[in-house]
Amino acid sequence: MELTSSVALVLGACLLDALLGDPVYRFHPVRLIGAWIQTCERVLFARGLDGYLGGVLHWLLVVGGALGVWWVGHLGFAALHPALAFGWDLFIAYSLLCTRDLLGQGLRVLRALDDLPAARRHMVMLVGRDTDRLDRAGIVRATIESLSENLTDGVLTPLWALCLFGVPGLVVVKAISTLDSMIGYNNDRYRRFGWAGARSDDVVHWLPARLSVPLIALAAVLLRGHPRLVWPALRYRTLLPSPNSGWSEAACAGALRVRLLGPVWYGGVLMGEAYIGDPDWPADLDGADLRRALRLILVAALLALGFGLMVVAS
Repeated sequence: MELTSSVALVLGACLLDALLGDPVYRFHPVRLIGAWIQTCERVLFARGLDGYLGGVLHWLLVVGGALGVWWVGHLGFAALHPALAFGWDLFIAYSLLCTRDLLGQGLRVLRALDDLPAARRHMVMLVGRDTDRLDRAGIVRATIESLSENLTDGVLTPLWALCLFGVPGLVVVKAISTLDSMIGYNNDRYRRFGWAGARSDDVVHWLPARLSVPLIALAAVLLRGHPRLVWPALRYRTLLPSPNSGWSEAACAGALRVRLLGPVWYGGVLMGEAYIGDPDWPADLDGADLRRALRLILVAALLALGFGLMVVAS
């Protein structure tokens, strides 16, 4: 793809995402990938391929299938007219970016903070933990944690994959992320079968997670936050089991000078009570803190777009 077309594709996809948000319809690409994941899983399990080998075959079928659908569509439209192929690529890229939806979900929680049951309902789209025990401060902390984690998983990695490798790179990243979200669990069913999906997800997010730190620090400078606290806060990143999510979460805690985490419950079981952040940083957070976090994530996303376009143009 020519330079001007590549820039137009990235800008167009981001603009559509900003204006329209993630399209909601039955045949959304991520929904189709999810359905394909379930179909392949059933077929492989029925044949006794429920271990590491089956997991690798599953990974190849899912990622290869997603790429194949994009490729067939691209070639088919290109045979009719190059503009149609560009339109296909633009639609796929726009459908697989979700910055507006991430910020919008956080904004919905913010607007519902005076109605805690409603705020908890909105949080279901952001977090996997139990929400019924969360008070106002816990809701804010959990929402900021999700926003900062998804800055890497949902914004930086997909955007930079599109900038570096075009639509195929974006498709691969989203297929891997969907695999991890559906089968990347350390339980009896998926410990071996989901290994390939989980480990590949760790790999694709490894560099963006670490690059999120200077990005968040720069956003904090622009917003007159606490950029000097970003680097010291990184010592708390190991409190999270993921090799990647702790980087952006700790960096955001420092940039905002707040404590995150605290008591976390899953399935009625207390999983931890440690905080990300220094003891003298506030943990009793409110709407003003969530509003600052939303601005921080927005500015970081815009900076990521700017750096991505620089890569495309270079």
